[in-house]
This record gives sequence, structure tokens and C-alpha cells, in this order.
Amino acid sequence: MMLYLTASCIMNEKWTQVRKCEEMCMNKGKPIALLPIAVFLVLYLGLGILFEYILMIPMGFYNVPIIIAFLVAILVACLQNRGVSFDQKLEIMASGLADKNIITMLLIFMTAGAFVGVVGRSSAESVAYFMLSLIPARFSVAVLFVVACFVSTAMGTSVGTITLITPIAYAVSQASGFSLPLCVGAVMGGAMFGDNLSFISDTTIAACNGQGCPMKDKFRENFWIAVPAALLTLVIVLILSFSVPLDGVVQESYNLIQIIPYVLVLIGGIVGINVFVVLMIGIVSGALIMLGTGQITFVEMLGGMGSGAAGMFETAMVAVLVAAMCALIREYGGFDALLSLIFRIFRGYRGGQLGMGLLVGVMDVATANNTVAIVMANPIASEMADKYGIAPSKAASILDTFSCVMQGIVPYGAQMLVAISAVQSLGGSISAFDILPNLFYPMLLLVSSLVFIFFVPAKKRA
Repeated sequence: MMLYLTASCIMNEKWTQVRKCEEMCMNKGKPIALLPIAVFLVLYLGLGILFEYILMIPMGFYNVPIIIAFLVAILVACLQNRGVSFDQKLEIMASGLADKNIITMLLIFMTAGAFVGVVGRSSAESVAYFMLSLIPARFSVAVLFVVACFVSTAMGTSVGTITLITPIAYAVSQASGFSLPLCVGAVMGGAMFGDNLSFISDTTIAACNGQGCPMKDKFRENFWIAVPAALLTLVIVLILSFSVPLDGVVQESYNLIQIIPYVLVLIGGIVGINVFVVLMIGIVSGALIMLGTGQITFVEMLGGMGSGAAGMFETAMVAVLVAAMCALIREYGGFDALLSLIFRIFRGYRGGQLGMGLLVGVMDVATANNTVAIVMANPIASEMADKYGIAPSKAASILDTFSCVMQGIVPYGAQMLVAISAVQSLGGSISAFDILPNLFYPMLLLVSSLVFIFFVPAKKRA
């Protein structure tokens, strides 16, 4: 009898906590605070689709400056909530920028731009031609995907992986005849594989810390979701590769010495060296080789580094503006409104898992940062895990997986912007909507996640 009363008290206390959380979200949440996101989507996606597919304007999406779209969205956010002064709103936006992940991304962007500026297009082309001389051209896109998987898992960063390998993908496309979107999509898919699975990924750390589970347990959950998706992606890439008519064997001259910077950064990534150290190794080795072989002068090298870093300006500014806008939306109660809606709709063990996935997915669409999305979703996901008996490792896996799915496909995410910037810095042109149909891994990762939620036997918390 005493045990029964004790258990009843615990259950009642738990349900009371859940109801308090629901009431808090309902009272604090304000859906109108999400208006800036809607404004941005209408301006950027709406006008882009209008120009590209209805008015048939060539390169229509490039006629919609993403920075201006975000500035308008921030203006809308500043006009909301008259009870907060403009100076206070500036302080709120500044607090959103004071985040380790934002600073890390900005530094990666600048350093990566400098690396591309030093090694230039010729080094990436040498890597591509060397690869194509070792393997049949038919398998070059598949190799790009596999290399990106290994590097991202070792480095724990999708942005760093995309930065390092996209120039090689561009050169492979130019040399082999494969479409540029297919090559870039393969690199982005492989990069998101490691972002989701790596032990040192920010998303893994955020999800495990928020749900209170060891990383090895979360890795076991994720492994059986991510690996099948990766294998299916590899099969699709190979099928597409064999369906593309290639213009004979690619035979181009290459400079083995110029390959060294990329070899060093790839090895550093696979070994698991910090992305900044990897990029610095690439910059120093590239500078020594380019100067030593007389490819460029010291002044030209400095100019190239400056141009490369400047080429990342738009990408860096998007990261800053997104962080500022999301800080205001969070302060106004927009994210609490999302939490409240998802919490009320999804019930039960499997419904709770799906609710967690959609929760972090919506957060990622809103913030364009999967680590931030996980951090924001962690508290409500923890409550749902307690209520529906979902194991911490399962909850952490769901948060990480669904955030990576959305982060891999949002047109304004750092991964997409870095890939586009890297291609443009090499003289190419590509848009997010060229790449999206070729992002097979994120799409298959979503399918794999849903299969594990609805068809794999339940594994509830002890």
C-alpha cells in the first residue's frame, strides 16, 4: 500500500510539472512574434520562386538579396512589441550574437575564405585531376560523398567539411562532366552524415547534454538510422553516375605539389584535428608552396586571402542577422508558441518522438542553426521524454537527426550558403534550388528516422 501511494505521488507530481510547463508555454507564447520569419520567407523564397519559375528571369534567386530580406524581417521584429524600447531591442539582439556557435561560424567562414584565396582554383583542379587519374571517372561523385562522410565524422563539423571539399567537387564537375549540383549535393550529404553522427559534433554534444545521456548510447541509436540512409544514398549516386554520358576519359595535367595543401587538410579532418588548425595548416602549406614554386607573389597572395575572406561576407552577415532576429523572436514569445502547439498535438510514445522531431525541425527552420535549435528544444523535449517514457538516448538521437535533416536542406542555412559561396569564389554559379533535388542523404535520413519511430519495437526508458 505504501509503495502504491508513493508511486501515485510521483506520478501526480510528474503530471503536475507537465501541466505547469504547458500552462507556462500557453501564457508566454505569442504566435504573432513569428511574423518576421514569415516576412523573410515571403521575400526570399516567394520572390525567388516568382522570378525564377513564373517570370522566367535567368538566375532569378540571385536577384533577391538574402541580406536585405533578413534586414526587412529584423525591421518587422523591431516594430513589434512597443512595450520594449529600441535600445532594449538592440541589447536583446546583441545577446543573441554573444554565442560561441555564432563566433565559431564567423571565424570558420573567414579562415575558409582565406584558405581558398591562397590555394586558388589550380590546387582544387589538381586534386580533382589526380583523383580522376586513380579511379574511373564514373565513381568520382561517389568518392566525393564517401570522403565527405569520413571527414565530417572526424572533424565534427559540416560547415568545415563543405568548405574543404566543395572546391574539389567543383573541379571534379568541370573535369568529368557530372553536373555541378550533383557533385555539391554529394558533398553536402556526406557533411551532414558526420554532423549527425560524430562524437565531437556540436549537435551531438548539445543533444546529449540536454537529455542527460552518454554519447556512446546516442551513437548506437543514431548509427542504425544514419548508416542505412548513407548506403542508400551511395547506391543512388552510383546509379545516377552510370546514367550520365561522359565525354571519354578525363586526362588533364596536374601539379602534384599543389595537391599537398588539400591532402593535409583532408588528413587533418580524418584524424580529427580542430577545424581551425586544419585550415591554418592548409593556409601555411599553400602559401609556402605557391610562393616557393613562383605561382604567385607575396602581394598577390595577400590580395587573394583578402578576396577569399571578403567572398564570405554575405555568409557571415546572414549568420549575424539570423542570430539577432531569433533573439527578438525568442524574447517576444514566438518560440514558446511553437513549443506549446507541438506539446498539445502530439501524444503517446511514438507521437511524442514525432513531436520532438517536428519541434526541433521547426526550430531549425526558424534559426537556421541546428545546434541552437537543439538547445532551444531540449527543455520541452525532456519533459515529453519523461511524460511518454522515451529513453534519453532515443530523445537525443531524434533531436540531433531531425535538426540535421532540416539544416541540410534549408536554403538559407550555413551549410547551403557556404557551398554556394565556395562555388562562386571559384568562378562558378549555383543556387540553393539547383542543389536541393540532389540532397539525397538528408531526405533518406528523414525516411530512415520515421521508419525507426513507427516500425522499430519500442525501447522505453527504464
